[in-house]
Amino acid sequence: MNLFASPHAKALTVLLLVQSAVYYATPNREYIPVMKPLEQMDAGIAGWSLTGQSKPEQEVQDLLRADDALTRTFRRGDESLSLFIAFFKSQRAGVVPHSPRVCLPGAGWTPGDSSFVDVQVPGRAAPININRYVVSRGENKSVVYYWYHSPHHIVASEMWAKVYVITDSIQYQRSDTALVRIVVPVDSRGEAYADQVGLEFVRKSFPIVAAHLPS
Repeated sequence: MNLFASPHAKALTVLLLVQSAVYYATPNREYIPVMKPLEQMDAGIAGWSLTGQSKPEQEVQDLLRADDALTRTFRRGDESLSLFIAFFKSQRAGVVPHSPRVCLPGAGWTPGDSSFVDVQVPGRAAPININRYVVSRGENKSVVYYWYHSPHHIVASEMWAKVYVITDSIQYQRSDTALVRIVVPVDSRGEAYADQVGLEFVRKSFPIVAAHLPS
């Protein structure tokens, strides 16, 4: 089925084109937020120990074009996972987050199941909607969770993330956003166990990530 043939998708496309025209034709000064380096983000996640921290290699950073990016690895007993954040101060010049749906297959991972999941997190009345994405490479399999985190929206959909760039630029003169990604290796205990570990980590880490990113 062609999703772009639906009336809803067509209407959304027209709306996006109109908003884009207004956005690029309006000489508004954009607000560029100031944020402390991601390296200074609180690493204290209850029950988990920080075991590593790194910046992307230069060739990755040249492709990513983020204003700041950081990977942290955590361990709890025999469980491990990674948290990656890429922050973009502005998307006005066409610099946008690279979707894991593109980056991970490009790094040799084979895509599997893909869905959206609602997660209740502290500090928010309504659940956040995030991506759940299963990837494999050889005998290794991982469950990936990711979302786009802007001052006014938490979204899973790449399409809606692009829509909100336009609407927020018009309404708030801001286009800053972050890509937040959590990767949980699947071990002998299976996908369901990895889901349990990963979603618990999403709930515990979300307030820390949200507190550090510009509001």
